[in-house]
Amino acid sequence: MADKPRILTLHPQDNVAIALADLPAGEVCGPAGTTLLQSVGQGHKIAVAPIRAGQNVLRYGQIIGQATRDIALGEHVHVQNLGMGEHTRDYAYASEARPLEPATDKRTFDGYHRADGRVGTRNYLGILTSVNCSGSVAKFIAEAAEKSGLLDDFPNIDGIVPITHGTGCGMSGENEGYATLFRTLAGYAQHPNFGGILLIGLGCEVMQVSALVGGRPIRADGALRYMTIQHEGGTRKTIAKGLEELRGIAEMANTATRKPAPVSELMVGMQCGGSDGYSGITANPALGVASDLVVRHGGTTILSETSEIYGAEHLLTRRAISAEVGEKLIDRVRWWEDYTARNLGEMDNNPSPGNKRGGLTTILEKSLGAVAKSGSAPLSEVYLFAEKIDKKGFVFMDSPGFDPCSVTGQIASGANLIVFTTGRGSVSGYMPTPGIKVATNSEMYRRMADDMDVNCGDIINEGASLEDKGREMFELFIRVASGEQTKSEQLGFGGVEFVPWQIGAVM
Repeated sequence: MADKPRILTLHPQDNVAIALADLPAGEVCGPAGTTLLQSVGQGHKIAVAPIRAGQNVLRYGQIIGQATRDIALGEHVHVQNLGMGEHTRDYAYASEARPLEPATDKRTFDGYHRADGRVGTRNYLGILTSVNCSGSVAKFIAEAAEKSGLLDDFPNIDGIVPITHGTGCGMSGENEGYATLFRTLAGYAQHPNFGGILLIGLGCEVMQVSALVGGRPIRADGALRYMTIQHEGGTRKTIAKGLEELRGIAEMANTATRKPAPVSELMVGMQCGGSDGYSGITANPALGVASDLVVRHGGTTILSETSEIYGAEHLLTRRAISAEVGEKLIDRVRWWEDYTARNLGEMDNNPSPGNKRGGLTTILEKSLGAVAKSGSAPLSEVYLFAEKIDKKGFVFMDSPGFDPCSVTGQIASGANLIVFTTGRGSVSGYMPTPGIKVATNSEMYRRMADDMDVNCGDIINEGASLEDKGREMFELFIRVASGEQTKSEQLGFGGVEFVPWQIGAVM
């Protein structure tokens, strides 16, 4: 271990390197023999050349900000001397879109084939609520079903998931916020990981159950029932009727069994949270390799978190399959600039305190690492939050960077797997869709081994290749899609992570 490199320069043009361990002041490291002027934490940046005030700071060969004062060779580069500065991007729409070579091996997973042609990776019953007022009753029905042993007669069902939230009323019935919530609830009602849905409202809310149902079958299999508490006559009567309806739905859902399906039926939502200085070096680019493998097999991968690709969006517009697709992405970026400005925010409100402790300084730096999750596949389409995804390949779905909200949108759009990279350590799960957790560094992986599914720290510590780790993730995708439980599932996560994006005035 003593002869392993202590710092890493990611691109020949970079004027900073990354510390691969906690390094003391005075240490001489790197091929140029840089002497550290201060102690520098693992994942943090070190100047490997003098940087003048106002000069661009480069990582990955890309601008991550500008020096706010002169920075000496060997100095720690972080919030005390690095800021956003002015930045412009050449979007060069569709100039670098290169189709990936299709995979020659025909891989499959064992999933639940649904009547609408999609394939689920789990077979849950959902109790979906139109408004926060029906949330408690939904939980009461789920608890009563568990106490009664309702599922004992239905071995093919994975469980009952009450989907509750804090909105659905006190809002306009016509604006962008209403449309976003409508898409989210409708997406969950139709999700292939649900074998059936019980939809419950109060009765007087803005988000009416009748509007969601709309006189049409939401599910092609007919496995949906709906009611309102006011119409049923209150809490106790709704619970009793709900249990009766749930049994009928369970009888239909229990007929489903796992059968082989091509990997082209996988739709993988990609997230990162609690990022650190290693995220863009280990886990995120390794996930990019796995994403390309899914796309090569005809499947779909989803990148989101628009506020966390800010400053790196040009890397995606260049890979767009057309100028129109690239312009859709920039339209969403412009929407976000306006959205944050009118709410007295700013696009550089990231990185978070935890990100900064892990070595990330500006949103530009964080975004460049986040975009690495997307691999090299062309960008096939750009979607609104919770909009149904109808294209194969690598796509983008607009969302906040707030992880539970972003994942909620991806699941509503159809994701039947979620993969989540983290450098600081994240604990969450997203029923009905299994979530795979990927650690960026070995120290955190060991500390939080009960929560992490994959360790990418061995890319730094043991010389594992990005290609090998990407293949490892891809194989795990197939096993989890076929029923293997993730750490989050084993721990029982998923009860509080349904977080619709609430846009607009609360009235």
